[in-house]
Amino acid sequence: MIGFGLMGCDIAAIFLAGGWRVTAVEPDRASWPARLDRVAASLGQLGAAPGRVEALDLVARLEDVGFAGQDVVVEAVPERLDLKRAVFAALDTLVPPGVPIASNASGFRITDIAEGCATRARMANLHFFLPAHLVPGVEVVRGEYTDQAVCDRLAEIMENLGRVAIRVARDVPGFLANRIQHAMVREAFNAIDEGLASPEDVDKAVRYTFGMRIMGAGPILQKELAGLETQLAAAATIYPSLTTRDTPSPTLARLVAEGKLGAKTGEGFWHWTPESTAAAKAKYEAMLLAALALLRAEM
Repeated sequence: MIGFGLMGCDIAAIFLAGGWRVTAVEPDRASWPARLDRVAASLGQLGAAPGRVEALDLVARLEDVGFAGQDVVVEAVPERLDLKRAVFAALDTLVPPGVPIASNASGFRITDIAEGCATRARMANLHFFLPAHLVPGVEVVRGEYTDQAVCDRLAEIMENLGRVAIRVARDVPGFLANRIQHAMVREAFNAIDEGLASPEDVDKAVRYTFGMRIMGAGPILQKELAGLETQLAAAATIYPSLTTRDTPSPTLARLVAEGKLGAKTGEGFWHWTPESTAAAKAKYEAMLLAALALLRAEM
């Protein structure tokens, strides 16, 4: 596991819960105790013994890993293309041939990350969603030069760990889930921009209507069950008035310019305190755990 922030910790917990031994690379030694606490907490939420954290080895440098004994390498360093390229350039020579190397990049294409790597055929994107240990879906994205067998192996590993592998056939920005999600979020922010609804009512509209239905059946199956002619008629009426803006929401851009980034800065659309942030995160994770319990019946 290369990179051991929140995402790296939760991905490590998935492997640990599945009985794997994990080596994680984190240069900031001072952060190790907090990172281990996060892994232990995530293991607890997965119903695994917290003692599984003892199967985790922490090192400060790539060169300290001992890649000869590894079966798969997953990168989760900060979302900077130059940093990811540097990591992959090093892994290109350090990791023995035949070992899959995956990036958890959420926006950058694996084709661009692996540019110039001699072994780019064994490099793919393995995209988890925060919090990774609670969201079961994982995108397996094939780059322009990725060997299909590598994607097959990564999907097999994920499924053996109880994850839902989502295969994405082409390497496009945002892959699959984020492209669908951003189409929705663009319209959600546009509703605020145009004064159609408040942030609170936008969230209510999503959570208590189609959001609930989509968990029971994805958007395509849901429309299939309802009747495709109904979708066709609604699309013909609604699509012409939907936003086609190719730049971010003006309201979103203004808040970011003002340094109002949400809970992390204490203000976004709402005002936040450490206590209210902790309470909101706890409620969110409790809902995800309840949803996961329902979804596991068909995983």
